Amino acid sequence: MSDSHHTPHKHDHTHDHGTEKLTPVHNHGHGGSCCSGGPAPAVVTLSEAPTAGSRLSTFRIEAMDCPTEQTLIQNKLGKIAGVQQLEFNLINRILGVTHDLPSTAPIIDAIKSIGMQADPIEEGAPAATPPAKKHWWPLAVSGLGALGAEVLHFTNAAPTWVIALVALVSILSGGLGTYKKGWIALKNLNLNINALMSIAVTGAILIGQWPEAAMVMFLFTVAELIEAKSLDRARNAISGLMQMTPEQATVRQPDGSWVEQEVKSIELGAVVRVKPGERIGLDGEVTAGQSTVDQAPITGESLPIEKTVGDKVFAGTINQAGSLEYSVTAAANNSTLARIIHAVEQAQGARAPTQRFVDSFSKIYTPAVFLFALGVAVIPPLFMAGAWFDWIYRALVLLVVACPCALVISTPVTIVSGLAAAARKGILIKGGVYLEGGYKLDYLALDKTGTITHGKPVQTDYLALFPTVEDSAPALAASLAGRSDHPVSLAIANAAVDKNLSTHVVDNFEALAGRGVRGDINGETYHLGNHRLVEDLGLCSPALEEKLFALEKQGKSVVLLLDKSGPLALFAVADTVKDSSREAIQQLHELGIKTLMLTGDNTHTAQAIAAQVGIDQAQGDLLPTDKLHAIETLYTQGRRVGMVGDGINDAPALARAEIGFAMAAAGTDTAIETADVALMDDDLRKIPAFIRLSRQTSSILKQNIALALVIKAIFLAVTFMGMATMWMAVFADMGVSLLVVFNGLRLLRK
Repeated sequence: MSDSHHTPHKHDHTHDHGTEKLTPVHNHGHGGSCCSGGPAPAVVTLSEAPTAGSRLSTFRIEAMDCPTEQTLIQNKLGKIAGVQQLEFNLINRILGVTHDLPSTAPIIDAIKSIGMQADPIEEGAPAATPPAKKHWWPLAVSGLGALGAEVLHFTNAAPTWVIALVALVSILSGGLGTYKKGWIALKNLNLNINALMSIAVTGAILIGQWPEAAMVMFLFTVAELIEAKSLDRARNAISGLMQMTPEQATVRQPDGSWVEQEVKSIELGAVVRVKPGERIGLDGEVTAGQSTVDQAPITGESLPIEKTVGDKVFAGTINQAGSLEYSVTAAANNSTLARIIHAVEQAQGARAPTQRFVDSFSKIYTPAVFLFALGVAVIPPLFMAGAWFDWIYRALVLLVVACPCALVISTPVTIVSGLAAAARKGILIKGGVYLEGGYKLDYLALDKTGTITHGKPVQTDYLALFPTVEDSAPALAASLAGRSDHPVSLAIANAAVDKNLSTHVVDNFEALAGRGVRGDINGETYHLGNHRLVEDLGLCSPALEEKLFALEKQGKSVVLLLDKSGPLALFAVADTVKDSSREAIQQLHELGIKTLMLTGDNTHTAQAIAAQVGIDQAQGDLLPTDKLHAIETLYTQGRRVGMVGDGINDAPALARAEIGFAMAAAGTDTAIETADVALMDDDLRKIPAFIRLSRQTSSILKQNIALALVIKAIFLAVTFMGMATMWMAVFADMGVSLLVVFNGLRLLRK
């Protein structure tokens, strides 16, 4: 069993912009349903901080697939002294319990007392195993019995006691599980679908409607089975990602030989060899060989990517042409793919606004309908001379048709399908709130470098302002530029490398946000930065302005080298626009979204690049705070703004935007953990793809809610008029549930 000692036990959970942390979306694979009770938090603290002797024990509970079961478990374990914290993973049906008990027996016994089985998970066990296959014959007996009871009743071919016996066989063979769960729910004052169905069937038996009671229970069991299979599709879309990594990989041993090892046992720094056609088992950096790699499982890119020495490779991707050797940079449980899976699972716990509304609505709706059904059964016979039999029957039909199962299930299955569909495209969405909110965006702000352009500019011009520095300035500039990771600085540093220039040691180096860098070389202080830096230092002149303007008008970024006396030389750097950026901007405009480019580069460069790709507006010479101010200004105009960026300078604006999009997040821990939406490669066309998916998701959510409410309303009216039967009510309830599930699953279509 996985019992990890710690002092104290620490949990790392992401927070997304104030969205409450809630349970992952559930699955109805075992007849459970979500007809009452809003989801409780995924991590539930029952006492103060875990004690020094506490440990985490994990259990697989096959019956725990819904917030209903979670609530039962939480209430039961909360009464055990020593249980401090619970972690619910409804996707994989796993419960983590932080406790200081001498053994886990009290936990297992407590869960058993509410009708579930807790199986301790051994260290290193897989996250999920398929549930045991159920026998088909009890359902077949139930169906034959229900049909037989109906035929005997209709033809008057047998006495009532025979019909009752046949119906009872049908109910017991197909509905014992429903009765058991219904009883547990009722004991805990929880009106879920199992409780309502148990009451309705029992009521039908008590008023002598044996054939109908049998048929209702059989139809309900069949509908639950179909619903479970349908919902498994949504869950498997996520869990299927886990099967992308091979279990074995070929690792170089200290003596130079190659041996196959389990992927999870391979250590950081180990050298792994992957043959053509094999899946790559771990994240790493290529140390030998050249090949093309299909990265579609991670980034959604349709074309294979060339890989050579120094390039990153990711677990789950497929090596195609040649043999590669790579050094492992992340353990199996911390690979980019593992983080994506974890992020999607976490995302399913952040309920979308529609889901929060539905949860709140159902908590009021279900008890209200139950009381209404009680009134229907009692008031007409007592005060309106109605027949007891007729009105009790109508009340039972109301109980069956009124359960908001379709309403509650429609939202999570749609959100899960949307999150999975996005992950397949290389778009990692950090919560249903962002998936649902994307359709509201009407303005998109974009960083330039690395977002619209390739982010790998090259030095195009060099001009020494004094003959005496013509030979020395490039090496001085490269020395300062080499200490920065800004693309413009890298271009200057790379130009010096290409010319085999020797660089100098830099002391007291300092980065000046949005302006450049400063450092001491051989006792002299030098600055390397943009036009703004020169202005701030008070070292600008009309002659220099003229030179800068001529280069900036060509869409080039100009960097100046300065000493205490003034500018010594200028370097022009140009970046190239991605073809995908032009196409993405065009698609955004077709979707009715305005675009704004925000960049630290000069205004002329910003205008030139914006004109090339068709961006509506461009602002240059911006510091991080200026970008934030630009977003704030759009908000004051009533705009719903998204922000796309890839650098630390974009962080304030990304955080302030309605939705922050991080570019090229594959292999980047920070982007995967902090962005609202992470694009796993640098293809800007994923933004309009996200907007379209969001609009489709929002449309399906509205369709499902409308379908559920309208059909419920119609059948409630028909039932009240005495024109509906119980088996018709089951068809109405479960039929609309299946309808909204299949409608939500449409998002998984390729």
